[in-house]
Amino acid sequence: MKTFILASASPARRRLLAQAGIAAQVIVSGVDESVVQAGDAASLAQTLAGLKARAVLGTLGESDALVLGCDSVLAFDGQILGKPGTAAEATARWRAMRGRSGVLYTGHCLLDAATGAAAEEVVGTTVHFATPDDEEIAAYVATGEPLEVAGSFTIDGLGGAFVTGIEGDHTNVVGLSVPTLRLLLARLGVPLVSLWSS
Repeated sequence: MKTFILASASPARRRLLAQAGIAAQVIVSGVDESVVQAGDAASLAQTLAGLKARAVLGTLGESDALVLGCDSVLAFDGQILGKPGTAAEATARWRAMRGRSGVLYTGHCLLDAATGAAAEEVVGTTVHFATPDDEEIAAYVATGEPLEVAGSFTIDGLGGAFVTGIEGDHTNVVGLSVPTLRLLLARLGVPLVSLWSS
């Protein structure tokens, strides 16, 4: 069985892989996301995913590993929203987003270290936001949860209370589209079921 490496520090992505039966080793890429620019959210998500995967691949030397890089950004009101970083920014975003919708894009880049082959895909899921009042927004931001996640929200944590619905793949909003990963693995000749840990 091939070693599977997740080039991301995201605990949510690691959980998704575990739920899909894949025991992943985590190696954080160290890519500085703040200096990377792109014309739209989908392109930025895919570019960052590729940079992360290739940065980790470059540290491996000879290996039979599969390396997955992922990155998520939210397209909202003509803007590209990554991690807010500050409580003030997260608060401002939530005041703008409430009662409206955005599209969460996750870029995926899967590399086979043994062959050099790559499979890439970006997936978009529409997210409909609830209308939390100012007190709810302040309480949510105070938890710290929205500060280090794309778009200032999670769907699998406290922020799930402020998402009224989605159109598309739920796991994509969490941070990694599991159905898409299955397709990327197939492109590289690796059945997902072959990675299931016993």
